Amino acid sequence: MSSYIISHDLGTTGDKATLFSASGQLIGSCFSEYPTSYPKQGWAEQDPALYWKAFCSSTSALLEKTRINPSEVASVCFSGQMMAALPVDAGGRPLRNSIIWADLRSTKQAEELARRIDADRVYELTGHRLSASYSATKIMWLRENEPEVYAKTAKFIHAKDYLVSRLTGKLVTDYSDASGMNLLDITNLEWSEEMLEASQIDKNKLPEIVESTQVVGKIGKDAASHSGLKEGTQVVIGGGDGACATCGAGVVAEGQAYIYLGTSTWMALAANKPLIDPKQRTFTFCHFLKGLYFPAGTMQSGGGSFQWFKNVLCDSEIEAAERAGVDVYDLLSLKAQAVPCGCEGALFLPYLMGERSPLWNPNARACFIGLSMIHNRSHMTRAVLEGVAFNMKLIEQAFQEQGIRPAEIRMIGGGARSRLWRGIFADVMEKPVARLSFIEEATSVGAAIAGGVGVGIFSSIDDAADIVKHVETSEPQEQNFPVYRKQYEIFKKSYAQLAGVFDMIAGPSGPAGREGRRGGQGS
Repeated sequence: MSSYIISHDLGTTGDKATLFSASGQLIGSCFSEYPTSYPKQGWAEQDPALYWKAFCSSTSALLEKTRINPSEVASVCFSGQMMAALPVDAGGRPLRNSIIWADLRSTKQAEELARRIDADRVYELTGHRLSASYSATKIMWLRENEPEVYAKTAKFIHAKDYLVSRLTGKLVTDYSDASGMNLLDITNLEWSEEMLEASQIDKNKLPEIVESTQVVGKIGKDAASHSGLKEGTQVVIGGGDGACATCGAGVVAEGQAYIYLGTSTWMALAANKPLIDPKQRTFTFCHFLKGLYFPAGTMQSGGGSFQWFKNVLCDSEIEAAERAGVDVYDLLSLKAQAVPCGCEGALFLPYLMGERSPLWNPNARACFIGLSMIHNRSHMTRAVLEGVAFNMKLIEQAFQEQGIRPAEIRMIGGGARSRLWRGIFADVMEKPVARLSFIEEATSVGAAIAGGVGVGIFSSIDDAADIVKHVETSEPQEQNFPVYRKQYEIFKKSYAQLAGVFDMIAGPSGPAGREGRRGGQGS
């Protein structure tokens, strides 16, 4: 009996193939990388042929590593990077490289679209701000700059959709990826006629939308011969990486919430309706099932702030960790643990790459505030950890103002390994923070759950509660609340006072005017 699931996580740097059992146990994984090309400033593209090469390579390596017979694989399912524009012809053949999420070449098209449809209306319709990050303006750019490609395009799809097409011949997408295009009416769950009219994008060039748990076809003979999988194996489409991470955190029912503490960091939750924030601080994607959503807020440099601090200011700790054979982050955390909460007045604003939620200010800059002669590197380390937590509290506060108050926050991502950091989050948020059993594999787990539901191995996505376990919970320490409440207010005030300085640093060529700062300071 076929009882295994293979999930593929198509990220920005490569494809990770992971094998799970019918009980949700992780059996093994293999990774195959691919490059990103940057033809011009602000451009970012990937060759979809390399997606297929990586898929075949990682699948073959996984089957060899785990010694699982291909006949034992019940389904193959996908998680993928979102907000792309990959034009393919009617046979699914790419017409050019994929313009990926990181590409911002279509700023002019975003400005043009803003003249045709009110930006507030875009947010109400799609759950997202109007931005060059999303697929709509990238498609407009292609139509204006490569009209021959646009004319030949049968469908605009995403990375995971391309692999599904190679395996099954079907050109479809799922609701989560569709909701990241600035083209989906997120309430009625259909392509928005208003957005299509404003963008002048041909609706026929957009794919059919299905639920993430749907079997869309079976692996064909040619695909089987290249990948090592068995012909006829069922293919479940899966979802965008955000939706898969949300399911992989066990957040599949209203009232549940999690924080992904990785290089970039976000907070998301499950909801039964879109969350339309009057201040537009947060945004909403579709979840795995029709009518289920995951509102979210993302900061640019969460774990990335700690990584930057380590790389730039901690050479002696790096050397000491290497000599001792320990993780440098563990060493830094151990030293920071000796510093009292609040860092004796030191603060860090974690805006190393500008900021998304809830400030929406690309001109924002990182800085230490309040340093004095009493402070040392350990104070600064803890200030970085606390600064990330304070910024995530801005996002949590935006949810609270709309009546959403989860009793507990789950945590995934590499930063979740740090007991100190989880404790800081618990104290700042004033609620328990739970480390989960899968923290760096959550996206793959989510895709596997979709794949299992699609072929009947799992009864529903609610089975995530049995697969994703709480490993350890950091309880908030009430004695720390007064200090963190005071520091949080100073944190917000510091950004508000420095916002004009940040604009001066960016100068007249800074991008703030294009993106705006509607969210204010999030208070």
